[in-house]
Amino acid sequence: MSTRLTVIGAGPGGYVAAFHAADLGMQVTLIDADPNPGGVCTFRGCIPSKALLHAARVLDEAKHADAYGVSFGSPSIDVNKLRAWKDQVVKKQTGGLGLLAKSRKVTYIQGRASFVDATTISVETSGGEQRVQADYVIVATGSRPTTVPNVSIDSPKVLDSTTALELPDVPNRLLVVGGGYIGLELGTVYAALGSKVTVVEMTDGLLPGADRDLAAIVAKRMATYAEAILLETKVTAVKDDKKGLAVSLEGKSAPSGPQNFDRVLVAVGRRPNSAIGGLDKTKVKVNQRGFIEVDAQRRTAEPSIFAIGDVAGDPMLAHKASHEARVAVEAIHGKNAVFEPRAIPAVVFTDPELAWTGLTETEAKKQNIPIEIAKYPWAASGRATTLDRPDGLTKLIIDPETERILGVGIAGVGAGELISEGTLAIEMGGRASDLKLTIHPHPTLSETVMEAADVFYGESAHVYKPKK
Repeated sequence: MSTRLTVIGAGPGGYVAAFHAADLGMQVTLIDADPNPGGVCTFRGCIPSKALLHAARVLDEAKHADAYGVSFGSPSIDVNKLRAWKDQVVKKQTGGLGLLAKSRKVTYIQGRASFVDATTISVETSGGEQRVQADYVIVATGSRPTTVPNVSIDSPKVLDSTTALELPDVPNRLLVVGGGYIGLELGTVYAALGSKVTVVEMTDGLLPGADRDLAAIVAKRMATYAEAILLETKVTAVKDDKKGLAVSLEGKSAPSGPQNFDRVLVAVGRRPNSAIGGLDKTKVKVNQRGFIEVDAQRRTAEPSIFAIGDVAGDPMLAHKASHEARVAVEAIHGKNAVFEPRAIPAVVFTDPELAWTGLTETEAKKQNIPIEIAKYPWAASGRATTLDRPDGLTKLIIDPETERILGVGIAGVGAGELISEGTLAIEMGGRASDLKLTIHPHPTLSETVMEAADVFYGESAHVYKPKK
C-alpha cells in the first residue's frame, strides 16, 4: 500500500493529524492498536476519568446541599451501572471518531506498527503483516503510566491510571501514590464513591507544578474527604498478604509500621512511548528522557518523519498534541507553519478545579522575571456565593512595564472552563486594561477575571486596594 501520509497512533494528536491531512486532500493511513481512533485519552484517560469525576461531583453536591436546605438520603451507588455508563461514553466518542475517519476516507489499520526504514511501515495485525509505503510519517504514539520499583508488584490489587479507570470495585481503603493531577483526580472519584483515601507525596505539597497559593485551595478541600495526606513521604515496600496490601512508608509524615490497604493506585506520572520497533533504522533521535527530538515544525532528524504529542515532549496534554498535529500536517503540506504558542493551558479536574496558562509565579521566580500579581478572592464573588463555593481564587501575572498579561491561574469550580479567556489574552498580547474594560456578564464566575484586573488598578468595587 502506498500513501502520502501515515500516522502512527490515533490519539488526540494522531487522529487530528490524519483528519486534517485528509481535509487538505492527502491520502492518509492511520494506524493504532485500538479498534477505533481515540487513543489513551479517549479510551483510558481524559474522557473516562471526566465521566467518573462528573459522578463524583454530583455525589459531593448532594452531600453538601443540606447547607442551603436541600436534603437527600444516603446515595445508593451501583458500581456496575456507573462502569457501564462510563464505558458507553467512551464507546460513543470513539465510535464517532471511527465514522469520521471513514467519512474522510482515511485508511484505518488496527495493529502495531514498526519501521522497516524511514518511509516503510510494517503493521502487525490479527490477519498478518501489512506494509505501508509513505512519503511522510507522523509518530503520535503517546505515553504510558510510570512505574515505581518499590510498588510494582505482580498483584491485581496494585492499580495504575488505566486499571483504576476500569473501576474494578470500590475498595474500603485506597492508597494513592503520587499527589499530582492524576492521583488527585482518581482519588477524588474513589473518595466520592466511599473509599477511605490516603495520598502519599514525596514533595512538600500536592500538585508540585502549580503555584502554591492555588494548589493550597485544592489541598484544603482534599483534606476534608481524604483519610490522610502524607507529604514528604514515600513508599518503601508493598507486600500482598492475601487479605490486602501491607505498605511500608518512610518520611516526614510516615506512620510507624506497615499500613494495610485494600488497593494501591500508583499515579506518579507518565513516560513517552518512544521505544518503537525499527526506529533505530532511521535518523530519528531520542533524548535521555525518552522524548523524540523535534524542531519547531515537529520534524525529527529524519526529514520524512515528524513526531507530536506526549512522545515529542512536555507538556503531556491532549490539546497540545492536537495543536502540534495541525502544525506538522501543514508543514508537510508546504505551509510556513511552526509550533510557537505563548501559552498552553493546563487543568486539574479535582474539586475545586485548578487551571493555569502562560507564566506562573513559580516560573517567574525561578527565571528572575519581574512581575506584578493581582488576585481576586471568590469570597467576593456573588456567583461563587450563590453556588456555596467561595473557596476560589483568580490570579493574574502581569508585566509591570507593559501591563501585558503573562499568565493566569484560577482555582475554583469550573476553572477549566474559565482559563481559555486568559489563554486568548496572552496569545493576543492583551493588557490588564483590556480585561478590565471588557464587560463581563453578572453574576458569573468569569467576572472574577475582570475583577482581578480591577484589583490590579485599585479599582475593584468588591475588593479594597489603594490605587496605584
